[in-house]
Amino acid sequence: MARRGRSRRNRRRGRVLTRAIHHVGIAVDDLDAGIARWTALLGATLEHRERLEDQGVEAASLRVGTSRIELVAALGAETPVGKFLAKRGPGMHHLAFEAADVTAELARLKADGVELIDEAPRRGLFGLQVAFVHPEATGGVLAAFVGND
Repeated sequence: MARRGRSRRNRRRGRVLTRAIHHVGIAVDDLDAGIARWTALLGATLEHRERLEDQGVEAASLRVGTSRIELVAALGAETPVGKFLAKRGPGMHHLAFEAADVTAELARLKADGVELIDEAPRRGLFGLQVAFVHPEATGGVLAAFVGND
């Protein structure tokens, strides 16, 4: 009997709504310097740059072939990225997955008892929906889901 319940739970967890890695997020002290560094190192091209006041960041999306790097700079010391930079310094901030339906992905994770930062998607870069999963749920990696829904 326990085996059957576990099997149902694993099937529910196995229903993947993510499509691919959308981008790797990197926290930087200075967005202009970060853009210059990554474009010089990788031949990346600046795809989009935007200030996201509600998230306390200015962000830039860089294309590297078919992949993306998202650079995020804090708008203040008390913002989440500002606190991240003060504690850890510049570096990898998050890993974002493209989701077919961010809201459904959050509901699935919540039903499975996964600790979330965002209970509902919010507006992110490009006007896309974004929602973060707590690093405790992923073994220490801040994960995000990104999509159009």
